[in-house]
Amino acid sequence: MDPKERMSISTSDSKRPRFLGFNAYLRQRFGCRVQKVTIDAGFTCPNRDGTLGQGGCTFCNNAGFSPNVRTDPAVVREQLARGIAAARRRRRKVEKFIAYFQAYTNTYAPIKTLKALYDEAWRFPEVVGMAIGTRPDCVDDEIIDLVASYSSRGEVWIEYGLQSAHDSTLATVNRGHDYQAFLDALERTRGRGIKVCVHTILGLPGETRDMMLETHRRLADLPIDGIKIHLIHIMRDTVMEQQYTCGEMKLLSRPEFVALVCDVLELLPPHVVIQRMHADAPREVLVAPEWCLDKVGILNEIHEALIRRDTWQGKALGFTQADIQTGSRPVIEGSIFQ
Repeated sequence: MDPKERMSISTSDSKRPRFLGFNAYLRQRFGCRVQKVTIDAGFTCPNRDGTLGQGGCTFCNNAGFSPNVRTDPAVVREQLARGIAAARRRRRKVEKFIAYFQAYTNTYAPIKTLKALYDEAWRFPEVVGMAIGTRPDCVDDEIIDLVASYSSRGEVWIEYGLQSAHDSTLATVNRGHDYQAFLDALERTRGRGIKVCVHTILGLPGETRDMMLETHRRLADLPIDGIKIHLIHIMRDTVMEQQYTCGEMKLLSRPEFVALVCDVLELLPPHVVIQRMHADAPREVLVAPEWCLDKVGILNEIHEALIRRDTWQGKALGFTQADIQTGSRPVIEGSIFQ
């Protein structure tokens, strides 16, 4: 079996899903296989160019950083064309695509520049969606208006890098914003036809298991549509590499990480799309842990642990396994966004 096909592990031994995976969501939404194509539009970040700070977050690799450089829209078009062609060579059944503005902060530019770049994503008839990765402190009403204007064309996601709901942790990793900034961005985005995906990191320095779970308990009470769960890993040329080398950081073990992901899934409502459950880095920049490079193996271990524990997404909230297939949304007493 092709190893990439083995990564589709969102169903249990009984063929009933234990979490709502992104591929399953897209198949249900579009009736076919949909592939993301990543785009580097040359953005920088206010935590790197001096607006908020220099050097970025302590876990952020600085290799190849060029401040205030943005790619010409024509180059974005070329990246999409190459990405679509490559995806079709790898998977012949791929019919539609999502343009993913991924690198750094993809709303950090004048509105005219953003519009020119985003417009390129919709020049391809095969593109049925757009995803924009950004920071919660880098959106305002004008930017949200622009992003929302594309929702009539297809699927529109905005991905907010939260990482942790604890201000002490955000300060430790030099994030440059607090949890309230995320809540403000979420309030600004909701009701605009934009789907929200939140990025979190397990294993950040100083965080206990309870703190990590508390981040996801808070997210369960908020109007989010998806999540990307990352593992903290050490990359070269980062502040965190220095901290790790000096013995100031303890990394999660592989079994600890697998168990934590299962714990997190139990806390998330079944309508939240699980876009990612792991993260790694290119071998040439990875310092540790070495085991994070075994992506397929780790995802399979998460799946096996869910079966062994007889658990699923939303179980801790009282949802049944069948609710994952229906995409049930919770009615939460006291939600700040009711």
